[in-house]
Amino acid sequence: MRTSKTRDAAGRESIQALCNAVLDEFMRALNAHDAAGMDASMHFPHTRFAGNAVKVYQAAGDNPMDLFARLQAEDGWSYSRWETREVIQHNASKAHVALSYTRFRADHSVIGVYDSLYVMTLVEGRWGIQARSSFGP
Repeated sequence: MRTSKTRDAAGRESIQALCNAVLDEFMRALNAHDAAGMDASMHFPHTRFAGNAVKVYQAAGDNPMDLFARLQAEDGWSYSRWETREVIQHNASKAHVALSYTRFRADHSVIGVYDSLYVMTLVEGRWGIQARSSFGP
């Protein structure tokens, strides 16, 4: 007989795998400078808390299209990588994922490591990123 903790662990592992797949696609799109691919990993409206600003993107395509050029101009950004990703709370249709990522320059030197909290939701049978709160810029 499985205990509720065992069921919760199994459920968490399943949701973690589903969330990781979405996060992997998001990072792939970011590193490929593919704004449409990033949008495909999100649900809208999408909220982003970063720095001292809160931005709400109402629909796909609302993400600033100069994102990649700005990151390159500000810090010499070339690519990013997930460092940690952990589902810390979840139910059948929502998960809070505590994560960190590193931004790198082309020479692989580190720009910074940033902690974040992503809210992932299951909408119309598809998991996506609904909100992001980051300590990064």
